[in-house]
Amino acid sequence: MQKFYLLLLSVLLLISCQKQKQPADLLVFNANVYTVDDTQQKAQAFAIKDGKFLAIGSTEKLTDSYTFEELVDAKGKTIIPGLIDAHCHFYGLGLQQRQVNLVGTNSYDEVLERIITFQKEKKLSFITGRGWDQNDWEIKEFPTKEKLDSIFPNTPVAVTRVDGHAMLVNQAALDLTKITAKTKVSGGEIIKNKGKLTGVLIDNAMEPMEAVFPKPTVSDQSWALRNAESINFSYGLTTVDDAGLSPQVISLIDSLQKEDKLKIRIYAMVSNVPEYVDHYLEKGVHKTERLNVSSFKVYADGALGSRGATLKQPYTDKENHYGAMVISNSKFKALAKRLAGSPFQMNTHAIGDSANAVVIKTYYDVLKNKSDRRWRVEHAQVVAPEEFEMLNDNLVMSVQPTHATSDMYWADERLGEERIKGAYAYKKLLEKTGKLALGTDYPVEHVSPFYTFYAAVARKDLKQYPDGGFQKKDALTREEALKGMTIWAAYSNFEELEKGSISVGKFADFVILEDNIMEIEEDKIPNIKVNATYVNGEKVY
Repeated sequence: MQKFYLLLLSVLLLISCQKQKQPADLLVFNANVYTVDDTQQKAQAFAIKDGKFLAIGSTEKLTDSYTFEELVDAKGKTIIPGLIDAHCHFYGLGLQQRQVNLVGTNSYDEVLERIITFQKEKKLSFITGRGWDQNDWEIKEFPTKEKLDSIFPNTPVAVTRVDGHAMLVNQAALDLTKITAKTKVSGGEIIKNKGKLTGVLIDNAMEPMEAVFPKPTVSDQSWALRNAESINFSYGLTTVDDAGLSPQVISLIDSLQKEDKLKIRIYAMVSNVPEYVDHYLEKGVHKTERLNVSSFKVYADGALGSRGATLKQPYTDKENHYGAMVISNSKFKALAKRLAGSPFQMNTHAIGDSANAVVIKTYYDVLKNKSDRRWRVEHAQVVAPEEFEMLNDNLVMSVQPTHATSDMYWADERLGEERIKGAYAYKKLLEKTGKLALGTDYPVEHVSPFYTFYAAVARKDLKQYPDGGFQKKDALTREEALKGMTIWAAYSNFEELEKGSISVGKFADFVILEDNIMEIEEDKIPNIKVNATYVNGEKVY
């Protein structure tokens, strides 16, 4: 009888324990979890329910507390929060998949060869492409259009430099615009040689050409967005900050997300076009779980590689050339004052020290009585000592570490020995502002966030050059780099309460890596592979 009661008691206790367990959707266990949560930095397992993290801890504790519909054994692999690219061109990457790819070309002749091969297959009525960089060629000068004119006398060709701030076009393309040797442009340059057009357009000079580009259909746009999503998921990116979109593309993104045809989260910066600004200031901030429209992307200057970045003193390699602001100081300040009276962020592209001075000073002037606005300086590549001293945590620096390792071969030629010391100074920017948002600026650079991580901590390119790292004093630690690609990037978007760490209540966005990014040999970081990517607890890659 006593044995019977003991057995009965055991059964009742078992039933009682089972009743006390809470239901969950998914348990991920046997993992090496870097939570990026200051209250619990490492864990072995986590539970997910309704697309959010329900509990984080040990496998034993979670299995004792919850029942699960699905189990994932991580087999000891490293897990990190879903990665965030704080500055990229997501939609542009998708469109580029149907353009001629000129990235990595080593000469102008190779550029021409790729265009010819591309056109033989595609047979387009207007050829576009992107990716050439004259700084990678033996002859480091802008190309001219004569060869393009002879090869494509009747087919318009417009191919953009890798940074998006210069374009080479042929005469057939120029004939579609009103651009002539006498055309004047503000905030850019039409390059001429002995009074004749060379076919190279810089910054604002590209706008008339872009206006005659063939317009993609909605079907083309949808394909581009989904294609870009597939690429990003394969690298563990679950949120992207797209730096400059139109209301039409943003509306398409929203509709695709609502139909569950686009699962990636997008922080969409609205392009600084007057009618776009008017539209969204009247409409207000638009925020869903997958889409955040609460900022405007503004260009202060151009790029260093095309000598469009605005400098306080002339370029070292071009006499009396200072670059050019693509927006006048008066218009920039007027826009800043207007946005300061709204809930929107202002995110400004600033490369040269003169442009950064205008942006930083204007930000502090219009925000002097406002706190926690998180207005962003995008790139902040060359900052003078006097502007460094102004910086504090009311601004966010959004930088792209691979720019440093791509530009290091020629940046000192543009800037000279002294100015280069204040360039790509990520550690110093972090010390001044407390947080740093990291991105790639793809397709200017490669999509891989592991290249970003490697450039940030090693300050080397993929050839492991230079041995000691480029200006290594400004390298980040691995912990800082991971935060810059997760919680600090989320903070830059006002989204740190919903993503950026593996924390209870946040979206269950996470990545399973083949290797431990925090401990693997430094020069092996770029080759890390993603085993799986999850958004809302759903496996998307």
